[in-house]
Amino acid sequence: MISYARQPTEEQPQAAPPPVEEHIAPAPRVSVQAFCETVETAAAVQSAGEDRRLGKAHLKLQMGGMAAAIEAYRSAPTPNVIVLESDGRNDLLAGLDQLATVCDAGTRVIVIGRINDVGLYRDLVRRGVSDYVLAPVTALDVVRSICSLFSAPEAKAVGRILAIVGAKGGVGASTIAHNVAWAVARDLAMDSVVADLDLAFGTAGLDYNQDPPQGIADAVFSPDRVDTAFVDRLLSKCTDHLSLLAAPATLDRVYDFGMDAFDAIFDTLRTTMPCVVLDVPHQWSGWTKRALIGADDILIVAAPDLANLRNTKNLYDLLKAARPNDRPPVYCLNQVGVPKRPEINASEFAKAIESDPIVTIPFDPQVFGAAANNGQMIAEISANHRTIEMFLHIAQRLTGRSETKKAKSSFLSPLIEKLRKK
Repeated sequence: MISYARQPTEEQPQAAPPPVEEHIAPAPRVSVQAFCETVETAAAVQSAGEDRRLGKAHLKLQMGGMAAAIEAYRSAPTPNVIVLESDGRNDLLAGLDQLATVCDAGTRVIVIGRINDVGLYRDLVRRGVSDYVLAPVTALDVVRSICSLFSAPEAKAVGRILAIVGAKGGVGASTIAHNVAWAVARDLAMDSVVADLDLAFGTAGLDYNQDPPQGIADAVFSPDRVDTAFVDRLLSKCTDHLSLLAAPATLDRVYDFGMDAFDAIFDTLRTTMPCVVLDVPHQWSGWTKRALIGADDILIVAAPDLANLRNTKNLYDLLKAARPNDRPPVYCLNQVGVPKRPEINASEFAKAIESDPIVTIPFDPQVFGAAANNGQMIAEISANHRTIEMFLHIAQRLTGRSETKKAKSSFLSPLIEKLRKK
């Protein structure tokens, strides 16, 4: 029989549309086969197969609906997930009964139908259908339905991956990444980890004043050993909520990686940390492109000149097109206001990219230089510096979280505390 995987509420065959800030965990390496009846549904499924969250899944599409599915599995094993489109009710139930006779144990079934009826939904649940989605469907509906099959409600929430990259070398992307991670950990009270992906020249260890004997190189060069316990041993604790996966920053070996070299590390970090901040180096390779496209949210850091404008435009357009079901990337302008340097203003950037910068960070060599040389964050150097609110704003935008409010104290607090103790 078809296995029962997930039971929605009986009152509504399909849940209300999710909020804009919803987070859909990626699906694991599973096989998915869809049998569609309409061109519109087939197009949605095809588009879903190109979504980053189904990047590890192997999705195959076929027309013909229920009849094609039954015929296909008479002589072939069933995949992990079957997606079926059906217009009718009686034909659907009879078809499911027949499919159950040729379906392997453990296969999960998603039905796409046009009948919004609780009675039908209950009949589907009794037959072990994992999810019922009302047509017409979008690509995101299909992605959500497939991915949710492998995200048990009682399981620990899968962490968000935030990627921060510079549009050009030397624009301060690493400095912003480290300060944004600091804001996520301190102001939003989220357990976070910074992964420094610039193995040859990474500065996260310097910025956080850490010199761990192990780091991300130990994981990337030992992929067979990567698991939760192994990665935990590599983390260096910076604060109560912030950890570091440092780069060796040495040149004793060449750091050439395959496209999926960091996949195991990212997957493991997702299961242990609510927030993972990737400090992505300014280079274009298979693994950097994969890291950016696979992230939940992306920040591009640019300086106000022509080369940065061109590169930001190229990155923004490519990442937006490659992630059609995600929020588009955001970008910020950094090092704005260098004396005697001609600059392209924010409005020109916004006009070319068709999006406003999330923040514009002024050039302040004294504070930023002192922080870099002391191994401190801007908030530690100058508690009231104007950029601190900017880092917090970026952190809130990328994580979808609001600042954790601290309880206000009054002059009566000491007296109230004494009374409580009595």
